[in-house]
Amino acid sequence: MKPGMKFSDFNLEKTGDGLLPAIIQDATTLKVLMLGYMNEEAFEKTLTEGKVTFYSRTRKQLWTKGETSGNFLFVKEMFKDCDSDTLLVKAEPVGPVCHRGTLACFDTPDQEGFIRTLEKTIAKRHELMPEGSYTTKLFIKGVKAIAKKVGEESSETIIEAVSGKRERFVYESCDLIYHMLVLMEQMGVNISDVEKELSYRHK
Repeated sequence: MKPGMKFSDFNLEKTGDGLLPAIIQDATTLKVLMLGYMNEEAFEKTLTEGKVTFYSRTRKQLWTKGETSGNFLFVKEMFKDCDSDTLLVKAEPVGPVCHRGTLACFDTPDQEGFIRTLEKTIAKRHELMPEGSYTTKLFIKGVKAIAKKVGEESSETIIEAVSGKRERFVYESCDLIYHMLVLMEQMGVNISDVEKELSYRHK
């Protein structure tokens, strides 16, 4: 968010109704969540309270996203576009953003990479505990056994790194990451939690 950003900084002549289109993006995953509109009062309230507030064109009144559901959008950063007629808000969502109960109002595929897909698979294994699954066996053994496997895979990864064997390093890294994801699931921690902590440290 640029210091001193004002509603008057925007050129809204082309919008016709004087409302500022605001694109909401997840500050962590960068997924586009929704589009809303702000008048000056909604814009100022968003700046002051740190929660995204819109102007409802149908109800003709302000509404803070999450005021009834609790699924607020906490502002992290705000940017003007090149024409100064659109606002980009990077926010931290609390719960689903869309009224349908979905993560976002746009049904775009999640381009999140295989690690997050693996994370979801491990979580599903933990929920269903299918017989014969290696992941199930780890969860049955408990946190000490899982943590021990993380330690073992970490040592093997270190050995391959020191020896300079790139292909073996990649192989052992995969084992380490998988077991780490299992341990995270056991501890009730997900990748988003880690991303948030890393983001906090970066700042």
